[in-house]
Amino acid sequence: MDAAVVARNVTKRYGDTVAVDDVSLSVPAGTVFGLIGPNGAGKTSLVRCLTGTTAYDGDVSLLGSAPERVERARIGLLPQSFSPPERLTVRELLGYYANLYDESRDVDSVITEVGLADAADTWYEELSGGQQRRACVGITLVNDPDVLFLDEPTTGIDPTGRRDLWTLIEELAAAGTTVFLTSHSMDEVERLADQVAMLADGRVIAEGSPSALVAEHGGDSRLVVRTEAGADRLADAPFRVEASAGRLTLHGVDATRIDDAVDALAAAGIEYESFTWTEPTLEDVYLELTGRAFAGGASVDEPGGSAVEPAEVER
Repeated sequence: MDAAVVARNVTKRYGDTVAVDDVSLSVPAGTVFGLIGPNGAGKTSLVRCLTGTTAYDGDVSLLGSAPERVERARIGLLPQSFSPPERLTVRELLGYYANLYDESRDVDSVITEVGLADAADTWYEELSGGQQRRACVGITLVNDPDVLFLDEPTTGIDPTGRRDLWTLIEELAAAGTTVFLTSHSMDEVERLADQVAMLADGRVIAEGSPSALVAEHGGDSRLVVRTEAGADRLADAPFRVEASAGRLTLHGVDATRIDDAVDALAAAGIEYESFTWTEPTLEDVYLELTGRAFAGGASVDEPGGSAVEPAEVER
């Protein structure tokens, strides 16, 4: 499968700060590629490099050409922070952007796809935050792009709206659109992405399919039991047991062994308030590889979850 986006040794600096540090990756055409990392990891800066909207060191190929040479109609880009004209209705807003292209999609069809048919004649400024984000996603679709960059697309959207947009992204990829998705939502990436790159401090620390990353780095399934009992009570249990304040964690308990774990608790006479079974996730992968919980503080790259770059000469 041909690659729609290729980065080789891409680096982005803001003065003495390295926001993107020697990143290389390849995105097959027609797939969903997830770039995940906490605020400040460098996600937004890398998207700007890949789309040619900022200067960078290294090499980037977008649809076989340098990003700045690609016809703009072939690219869709939803920045993390985007404020379109507020005194236009949804229909007027999408129509305005559609008119920027020689060819564009039917505006009403796009409005329906992003779940705003009932709000098509509502001013943008009167939409809820989640509806505004959906309208912004619609703006990126009016030109029917070959490659779609979505930087935190579901920020501020309610759970139902998020699921609707997930379905839309899956349908776009199934129809041949390459989707480059950045997110700090692990469940979003696990649901959508064919391939994932994890970013920490501007560097790619792991890349692969979500299932492969979890299998290699995520650890085992486990049962977390809320109890004041000590681990010594389960010394003979066929599980590795760890104790912490108010709970026991039984490792290696897959879905077929939950009953065995409950039987072991009963045999040991352990009383408990509740238990929770969990499988390893991408968040466990991130913790294993970095030693840090996924939720992290913002850095100069993306202060407060957005970024303002210093003046610079664009390529």
